[in-house]
Amino acid sequence: MTTLAFELATTIRHDGQGGVADLLATDAGVADWLRDNGPLASEVLGRSFDASALAVDEDLRQALVGVRRAVRSLFARAVSPAPPSRADADRLLEPEVALAVLNKAADKLGTAQLEWPADGSPATVWSGRSSDPTVLLIGAVGRSGIDFLIGPDRARLRACPAARCVKYFLQDDPRQTWCSPSCGNRERVNRHYQRKHST
Repeated sequence: MTTLAFELATTIRHDGQGGVADLLATDAGVADWLRDNGPLASEVLGRSFDASALAVDEDLRQALVGVRRAVRSLFARAVSPAPPSRADADRLLEPEVALAVLNKAADKLGTAQLEWPADGSPATVWSGRSSDPTVLLIGAVGRSGIDFLIGPDRARLRACPAARCVKYFLQDDPRQTWCSPSCGNRERVNRHYQRKHST
């Protein structure tokens, strides 16, 4: 199962050429991420969230990048003592700072309330300290990050150890080492090459 915070964290990827790609580096990238992940924001909020109502600008981009940095810093702490993603190794926030950023973001949602329509099932919705869609989105990411880090998926979180990979992934099988078969294949080829040329 994926979460809003996890999807935000995975916007840092290997670029296929030995570097790192930031999918939120441009307004178009932010708009694409919002379009793809609006339903996850709706799940957190407990009501419909219209991502198209957001003004995609530098303020929104910076807010998302700031929360992403906090989430990835806490992901690095969660996978410890294993090393964090190589993309984060020199940019991690101190745990107390990352916690403060995530908690401040989540606080934007206000308090959880029970809603129970006459023709439906009870559900949790957030009261929201604002109706501003940007505030709601940042709050939803913060709440999603907290829920992920206190939930059962935290134990499955791993940083891919492949040489050029920068992804965090959820381990589906105890034998799974890499985020994808392609990372595993690249790593095996790399090890074979190293053995062959080191003798």
